[in-house]
Amino acid sequence: MKSLRFPGQVGVVLAAGAVLLAYPLWRIDSSPVTIAVATGTALATLNALAGYRALLYTQGKSYTTFLKVVLGGTGIRMALLLGALVVLIKLAGMHPVALTVSLLSFYVIFLVLEILCIQRNVLPPNQG
Repeated sequence: MKSLRFPGQVGVVLAAGAVLLAYPLWRIDSSPVTIAVATGTALATLNALAGYRALLYTQGKSYTTFLKVVLGGTGIRMALLLGALVVLIKLAGMHPVALTVSLLSFYVIFLVLEILCIQRNVLPPNQG
């Protein structure tokens, strides 16, 4: 793989998120909200790193393998995230808004980074 910057970029996003969220979470002073935000962030991070691992696995393999592993894996990861949300909200009683908003916010940011990683490392360079 040409670039292994993705895990570092995830770390930068997590550090920036911690800095930006520290004061609002401190002001709210609610442990359930803070725990839900941390859990949603952790789920999004694990999801992104699993996607990156799938990308690494497909290096040097056929395009069909890439589609099966990366795109199929995305569907599986989304289903697992939905299941985790249901379990954490319904059974564990986590704060639903904080959990969902943090998960989706970091998910979108990490998805953009993942797409850029695919574009840089998997797709052939533009012949234009």
